[in-house]
Amino acid sequence: MDVLLGNRPVFASSDLDEVRDEVSRIFCPHRLDLAGAASLLSARFNSVGLGSVRVSYLDYGADVRIEPGDLETFFLVMMPLAGRSLIRGGDQEIVSTSALASLPSPTRHLDMRWTAGTPQLIVKFERTAIECALEQLLGEPLDRPIVFDLGVDLTAGWARAWRGMVDLIVREAEHDDGLTAQPLAITHLESALVTSLLTMQPSNYRERLTAPRPPALPKVVRRALEFIEEHAHLPITTEDVARAVAVSGRSLQEGFRAHLGRTPTAQLREVRLAKAHEELSAGDPSRCTVTTVAARWGFLHQGRFAAQYRQRYGRHPSETLRRG
Repeated sequence: MDVLLGNRPVFASSDLDEVRDEVSRIFCPHRLDLAGAASLLSARFNSVGLGSVRVSYLDYGADVRIEPGDLETFFLVMMPLAGRSLIRGGDQEIVSTSALASLPSPTRHLDMRWTAGTPQLIVKFERTAIECALEQLLGEPLDRPIVFDLGVDLTAGWARAWRGMVDLIVREAEHDDGLTAQPLAITHLESALVTSLLTMQPSNYRERLTAPRPPALPKVVRRALEFIEEHAHLPITTEDVARAVAVSGRSLQEGFRAHLGRTPTAQLREVRLAKAHEELSAGDPSRCTVTTVAARWGFLHQGRFAAQYRQRYGRHPSETLRRG
């Protein structure tokens, strides 16, 4: 099996104390014990941080018990690439496989058993980022910590798309000049990953998140449109727009749907598509590329960007760059 994030190494070691210390440095202090033959320990840890999100590849090689206790300051989504792991989070317990990720919450005691041959792709979210996004969606302060269901069904449609975004980060992190070097792209990915978890993964806030919300008034939507137009060059999210016009994220989304028939995200994409068109029209083909322009304006998938561009402007973006 391929080792992921191979150009982002943190360490490789067969010394138990070193392994524990190095993993603790990125995550948190924890208990780490061998549960099988010590000779199998051959740990590898690769990791890259992007804003408030960190993506890591971790493989111990051996059977291990890992007990961090309460994570306190962060959430994890752990996806086995092979093998299986027993995950206990508070009063929930699952056997995690390549089809069932685990999502331990920071206020629930975490205890794990990873079998040998269970490398995992791990996404770490700062607790503050998750809670701020949740408050913005709700339009009110939290009255208790958020606790997600421990198991994430990776065969579900939304979770497959979520995993696809993580895979995109992993691929692009292998290139210093890839999308991970573009602030708009990173902010878009961060926001999409967090919002998908909050709105799709069952939690103790799921019912409140899915309850109907009154739509923002037309004058608020107009102010939001102006804000998007003026700030599209910055790494803003729907939550930023909602905050700027003093409504909840849900109310803003309902207002856009009611009055414009589209979402704030779709509006932001349209504005950025227009900005990309302007840049391609004025660009010098000897110094400018479609890929660079698309990435600068937050378009992560080149094929999708080209299709959206053709639908809007009737030609391929490379034709605009060549002809102006």
